Amino acid sequence: MAQAAPFAEIWRGPFLESVHSGHAVVCDSSGQILHAWGDPDTVILPRSSAKMIQALPLVQSGAADAYGLGPQHLALACASHQAADLHVGIISDWLDTLGLDDNAFRCGAAEPGDVAARNALACADKQPCQIHHECSGKHAGFLSVNTHTGGGADYEKPDHPVQRACLEAFERVTGTTSPGFGIDGCSVPNFATSLHGMARAMAHFAAAPDGSAEARLHQAMRLHPDLVAGETRACTNLMRATNGKVALKTGAEGFFIAILPDQKIGVALKAACGTKRAAECAITSILIKLGALDPNHPEALKYRNAPIENRRGIITGMLKPAAGFA
Repeated sequence: MAQAAPFAEIWRGPFLESVHSGHAVVCDSSGQILHAWGDPDTVILPRSSAKMIQALPLVQSGAADAYGLGPQHLALACASHQAADLHVGIISDWLDTLGLDDNAFRCGAAEPGDVAARNALACADKQPCQIHHECSGKHAGFLSVNTHTGGGADYEKPDHPVQRACLEAFERVTGTTSPGFGIDGCSVPNFATSLHGMARAMAHFAAAPDGSAEARLHQAMRLHPDLVAGETRACTNLMRATNGKVALKTGAEGFFIAILPDQKIGVALKAACGTKRAAECAITSILIKLGALDPNHPEALKYRNAPIENRRGIITGMLKPAAGFA
């Protein structure tokens, strides 16, 4: 197995203080590797970067059309949202359409990531609900499939038809047989594959014809970057910076994917250390290499060649790509 490649460096004054390494793959529409760093065959859990794959049954089962779900709903099905009023409002109406309430979710309650929403709950002396969980859009998608097909309430179980449909979609688009799964933070199975398999899946999405489930999902993400994550988040900021030409999705433990429909290529990367800043620096660098992002765009500079400040506003160092990366 190839060693992880250096992704990002942390400099403090003239000293190299830390180096973040990882693995990354860029695939074309045939599944061939165009660029690779580290080990393309390393087995990974894509975490929330797999949400657009987990949303395929929502469209392919006919549930999305049966319940009149539009691009906003599809974007939220692929989202790790902040639970801002915008996110929660759409998902609440979505539940009403299904004739369900918060108790139907199996993701668990979580505080909103959005500061205003979190403060509003605290000021009203209210506890967060499951709808505030960052994965509640994905779970609303699961509930839509489940209601449409008449499944049992425990849709999160690995042997439930909803999760079996997700596995079938996952293995089909990655082109691999999954070696197993881990239980994600929102209680559903997160299926493993190789990094190459995940990049192949993203290239499959990128090359999918208009009207396909894959195209409808990545188009929804690119149309509504504010729903895929939220203000201050890298997914939202970088999608805006590419003028909607790229669909991006982060995952826990340093994962990131990109779908580039114009070039019909896909990207998957994993920071070996699991840190968000390494993954964000790496995906930004790769987008610049692929010509999808202006290296001087303010959002690009935020994640790549970014100054590090202390609490007094003094610049103490810099986060930048590792020498020779991308």
